[in-house]
Amino acid sequence: MILEASIVLTIIFVTLFVVGIPIAISIALSSLATILLITSGDVAVFTAAQKMAASLDSFSLIAVPFFILSGTIMNRGGLAIRLVNLAKLIGGRIPGALAHTNIIGNMLFGAISGSAIAASTAVGGTLIPLEEKDGYDKSYSAAVNIASAPTGMLIPPSSAFIIYSLVSGGTSIAALFIGGYISGIMWGLAVMFVAWIFAKKNKYPVCVKPNKEEVIQILIEGIPSVVLILVVIIGIVTGIFTAIEASAVCVVYCIILSMVFYKTVTVKDMYGIMVETFHMTGVIMFLIAASSIMSFAMAFTGLPAAISEGILSVSENKYVIITIINILLLIIGTFMDIGPAILIFTPIFLPIALKIGMHPVHFGVIFVYNLCIGTITPPVGTGLFVGAGIAKLKVEEVLKTLVPYYVAIIGVLFIITFFPQIIIAFI
Repeated sequence: MILEASIVLTIIFVTLFVVGIPIAISIALSSLATILLITSGDVAVFTAAQKMAASLDSFSLIAVPFFILSGTIMNRGGLAIRLVNLAKLIGGRIPGALAHTNIIGNMLFGAISGSAIAASTAVGGTLIPLEEKDGYDKSYSAAVNIASAPTGMLIPPSSAFIIYSLVSGGTSIAALFIGGYISGIMWGLAVMFVAWIFAKKNKYPVCVKPNKEEVIQILIEGIPSVVLILVVIIGIVTGIFTAIEASAVCVVYCIILSMVFYKTVTVKDMYGIMVETFHMTGVIMFLIAASSIMSFAMAFTGLPAAISEGILSVSENKYVIITIINILLLIIGTFMDIGPAILIFTPIFLPIALKIGMHPVHFGVIFVYNLCIGTITPPVGTGLFVGAGIAKLKVEEVLKTLVPYYVAIIGVLFIITFFPQIIIAFI
């Protein structure tokens, strides 16, 4: 039965996915077909509907639409250029200043917007032309933008960690957020180190030092946006509010910042912002509901246990097993978005991780980190293609320059994987 279920689930899901059927529908239909192997049609449909409804009956999910709304408000509020100026102030005196500005800008903007693509487009789209004008190699500029874009998906507020918390059975969102800060900053610093080496070699310039008045103006415009990130983590860690309450605080803060302080969002704009938020929330919620059917189908047929036994039978060494899981997650991340991947594969890999003694927070951070790498990795990584498109280059023109960045990013993955105290020491 396990073999039959695996074949049916895999073939139907892959077929539907390849022909362009939306992933949530592909998940639901392939899972329903698998359930039909073990029960009648009416029972299968009733069970599927029940699982979908139950999966959305979670208080933790309230945070998702609020974080999406806050990110949408900030995206519409002209935040990118303010953060670029602030990032330039931070990294502007380092050789290859505009590249470091891009990296820091992606970390800040991506964290607030919650989207690597939005960060890559807004920040990279602003800085790459400036870098080209200053004599930077175009493939270098594109590689820096691509390599640093996923940091915002690790640095909270992050919907990925909320989804993982839900699927993993209630892992602390606050602890995951702390782990996300640590791993995201380490990723960004690794990219900055490689960018610095190339900048020194090619003698790329630093930025012109701004005068006192310009510094004050940049700080006044930029710091309030960055404070949002600090409000979330400080509020959660100190116990002032929970992670779920933090999402509502984010929305209020973003509204005040965009409508009162920056005056870049009006009451009229809120209609479009709300529509966009409802659309994105609906997509995520439907994905969660559809994935609950797949989780049930796999659990009912014993598929996760079989996969777990298969991986554990390869070796008794936990480091070998962790390495295997990392490789599998890297591959999964290249062709699947983070949300669906977390929903589908957490029930499979988390039990294995727990069996070999991994902390669920440590595993969650590694899980998301791997999937973030996948977004900029061939053959399907969307972040890679978007980043190359922004620079108006072919992917193959960027890949060679990206190799040292991949090495640095995977080096950080190695560190956080095999030295778990770096992630869990502060939780």
